[in-house]
Amino acid sequence: MEKIKSILADAVEHLTGDTTCVLARPDREMEISREKGIRPLLLWLRADENCMQGAAIADRIIGRAAAFLAVYGGARAIYGEVMSAGAVPILEGAGIVYSYKTITERIVNRKGDGPCPMEQAVSGETDPSQATAILRAKVFG
Repeated sequence: MEKIKSILADAVEHLTGDTTCVLARPDREMEISREKGIRPLLLWLRADENCMQGAAIADRIIGRAAAFLAVYGGARAIYGEVMSAGAVPILEGAGIVYSYKTITERIVNRKGDGPCPMEQAVSGETDPSQATAILRAKVFG
């Protein structure tokens, strides 16, 4: 448990500047993204379905969509500068260690005038595999 917390702390340290998401794994090079939204997580999963096994993820925003992707990918720890209350039970249910800077009721869209479309896409979902399929279709078509 201490090792994954240490890996997560390293990932959080790299979440600076225009970095939006960091994927850190034991004994592997850290991956850093500047892509927005859940795109980094989806791209990493697309490149390697097992890339999140045992990993720690640090992201600017963790909502239900990102939480489902982390569970699906097998992550062990996650940090969000902002985390939605809806992400917490998903992470807890999977036994993922989580922390956040700020908790919010919901994730809003980039304009700030409505709900995040990715959160809406998985609003009624409970299965990480199904949620991942929905999110992949929404982002990649």
